Amino acid sequence: MADIIEADICVIGAGSGGLSVAAGAAQLGQRTVLLERHRMGGDCLNTGCVPSKALLAAARAAQAVRAAGRFGVQAGEPRVDYARVHAHVREVIAAIEPNDSVERFTGLGVTVIKSHGRFTGPATVESDDGRVVRARRFVVATGSRAAVPPIPGLDRVPYLTNETLFDRTTLPGHLVVIGGGPIGLEMAQAHRLLGARVTVLERFAILPKDDPELVAIVRRRLADDGVDLREQAEILRVEPGTGGGATVVVNGPGGEERIACDALLVAAGRKPNVEGLGLEIAGIDYDAKGIAVDAGLRTSNRRVYAVGDVAGGPQFTHVAGYHAGIVVRRALFRLPAKVDYKALPWVTYTEPELAQVGLTEAQARERFGDVAVLRWPFHENDRAQAEREKEGLVKAVVRRNGRILGAGIAGPHAGELVQSWGLAISAGLKIKAFTGVIAPYPTLGEASKRAASSFYTPGLFSDRTRKLVRFLSRFG
Repeated sequence: MADIIEADICVIGAGSGGLSVAAGAAQLGQRTVLLERHRMGGDCLNTGCVPSKALLAAARAAQAVRAAGRFGVQAGEPRVDYARVHAHVREVIAAIEPNDSVERFTGLGVTVIKSHGRFTGPATVESDDGRVVRARRFVVATGSRAAVPPIPGLDRVPYLTNETLFDRTTLPGHLVVIGGGPIGLEMAQAHRLLGARVTVLERFAILPKDDPELVAIVRRRLADDGVDLREQAEILRVEPGTGGGATVVVNGPGGEERIACDALLVAAGRKPNVEGLGLEIAGIDYDAKGIAVDAGLRTSNRRVYAVGDVAGGPQFTHVAGYHAGIVVRRALFRLPAKVDYKALPWVTYTEPELAQVGLTEAQARERFGDVAVLRWPFHENDRAQAEREKEGLVKAVVRRNGRILGAGIAGPHAGELVQSWGLAISAGLKIKAFTGVIAPYPTLGEASKRAASSFYTPGLFSDRTRKLVRFLSRFG
């Protein structure tokens, strides 16, 4: 007879969203079951955000040594011990791992089942080891995995994805990256700064969801770093290379061009993990984009919610965490919480970083027509000059009444700087909120204030204002 577990809430998947729901539910006194067949922490901790940012930190350290001469500090070309870099990445994962461990969640009162789970009915889930969970509510948080494009010959050569890239202990001599999205560009720049030759092949344009004016800044830096960036690249096929590598055949200006590499990274998007979950049996609608959910993240089975990448929305770790909060409010507190992406931020952690929140200029013009575009370059910021980080731009889009619609930043620490714009959009503030802030000097944050202040510049120094000042000066 199967072991039956009665629960208030059952979570399938121990990534960011699943862990947040499980922790919240357990601490609120709910009988909580969590199923995960792989490693706790999901992609973000093990094969995504954490290892990639750790690798980028090592790459930036190498570049800091390489570029120290601009400050009068003589260093030269750094010597990179890639095995030690790999150890650094693993140490970072290990330091964070206890927060996502089985022991921590068991301590919170969660019943953790290290097994795959599938629906066997509208209100039951069975694990591979034969345990059956009957729950009042379910949350599917199975995330996504690297999508593999249908390139002829790709299945006949060894290739890397984010799931295997961080297992390498040697730096490739030549890394070819298929895909010019955030993951592809971050890893391309990281490997280039650590000393590898890197070629990026992008079928269309890099970072298509970001503002083209800001993308251009990143594109220039990548080229300056020596990344061979090829946009509008048509890959014809992939062939086995020598020594376990690969040869990518592209349609070049003069016909077929062969690019040999000893490591091939596929970073061409993500695919939701919906297979093998018994979704049909549970009456849950889904397609190739993920599980269909309403604004409250509820599926076609009213007992079941879906959060994170598998829910088919924006694929960011912070979105999964945001989804978890909505599910906790709806499922446990019965509050009418709904997703609202008007202040959704995202960051590409290249150097310089590219951060966006809210609408881009193109989106704002399409939706509202006449908008004001505010800009302030980093070379006009004293802190950026002092630190020799002069390349970059703060760009904001506002309505003529001053309502902030979106902001993008390409520059140093853009991911940190964009948060104040996100707060303003979320709170419904107008651009005047920025101009009234006293910014400490010298800080990079002054660039945001200067961009905001430019909204008032045309009116402040207009002929009408000058006439008013002249009139007032008559009174003493």
